[in-house]
Amino acid sequence: MLNRRTLRIKIMQSLFAFEQCKEANYQLAHDFILAEFQPDLNSMEVQDKDLLKKQRKEGAQYFEKKFLQEDTPPTEDSRVNKVVDQALANYHQQVQKDQQFLARNLITEIQKLTTLYHTVLRLLVSLGDAAGAVKRGSHTNFVKSEVLLSISQDEKLKKEWSKSAETNIDADRVRTWFRDVVKEDADYQKFIDSKNPTIDQQQNILRHIVRRIILGKTVINDYFEEKDLRWTEDREIIKSLVEKTIKSFAEGKITEQKVSIDWEDDQQFIEKLFKQTATLEAAYKDLIAQNTKNWEVDRLPLTDRVILEMAISEMVFFQNIPVKVTINEYIELTKEYSTPKSRQFINGILDVIAKLLASQGKIKKSGRGLIDNK
Repeated sequence: MLNRRTLRIKIMQSLFAFEQCKEANYQLAHDFILAEFQPDLNSMEVQDKDLLKKQRKEGAQYFEKKFLQEDTPPTEDSRVNKVVDQALANYHQQVQKDQQFLARNLITEIQKLTTLYHTVLRLLVSLGDAAGAVKRGSHTNFVKSEVLLSISQDEKLKKEWSKSAETNIDADRVRTWFRDVVKEDADYQKFIDSKNPTIDQQQNILRHIVRRIILGKTVINDYFEEKDLRWTEDREIIKSLVEKTIKSFAEGKITEQKVSIDWEDDQQFIEKLFKQTATLEAAYKDLIAQNTKNWEVDRLPLTDRVILEMAISEMVFFQNIPVKVTINEYIELTKEYSTPKSRQFINGILDVIAKLLASQGKIKKSGRGLIDNK
């Protein structure tokens, strides 16, 4: 099930991609200026290469100043001014498009978790079908498992499977997986050889298949990894949901799990934090630069910068999340996704910035706060 930490990770990844897009767009703008002042090889007129070289240099310098929003007068060359203005317009237009795309894609990626959850459950059923098709060897304990049958016969799941072709994995591939991976597993062999396995034993073998075979170090996990760029993070969420489904078995039925208990609230959190961080005012970003001077940091890693900007956005714009919770959450993200030395660095910077923003009245918390990550 989704928690706020998982959402923060997803947002961080999208913001990281957004920063990379901005860097690429910046380079494209520079390339545009250089291209505009290259000799026209198709022209019959004599090219003034010295002038073009001068315009390239002036264009690059003028673009840099305007990009940094420095108060600088236009150059004496009207063509240079026109080309630089066009390069800046192209840059800002593309950045806006990238921001909108990544915001939409972020929501889509999280919604895909439900599809992945349904896919793994359907795969369990398909593995049962593959076991039933084996001519030699008895797989009755698995094929007729009450827990497995409850999954295959659940009306809500069948409806979801019928709506999404993505949840269906090619039968030949599943049969190969069953033959080469599941069938050869020692715990599976022990289970099918047992007499009248209990419900607990049925649940245990399904959990084992999910943990060690489908999501373990096997070709099946490799398949999902190829399909999902964020599989490293998504796998733990899917494992939790599927295991809760198996555990929910009672009186011949299972209970389908929800990726999000309150999707509307989660979606608002995602959209707001992504947008506020992506458009964070320069004054807040300057706080990071001002407070990194006393640290031995030659160059702030992009991951650290994204984490700091997210934390500032959350402290300022989310009134119902306690500052302490915010700082602790981003320290945890740093431990997992940044450099070994970054934890202490992020902790110190956020503590200083939080106190400064609070003294300036920029942080205003209301309500009793949230118990995050529950």
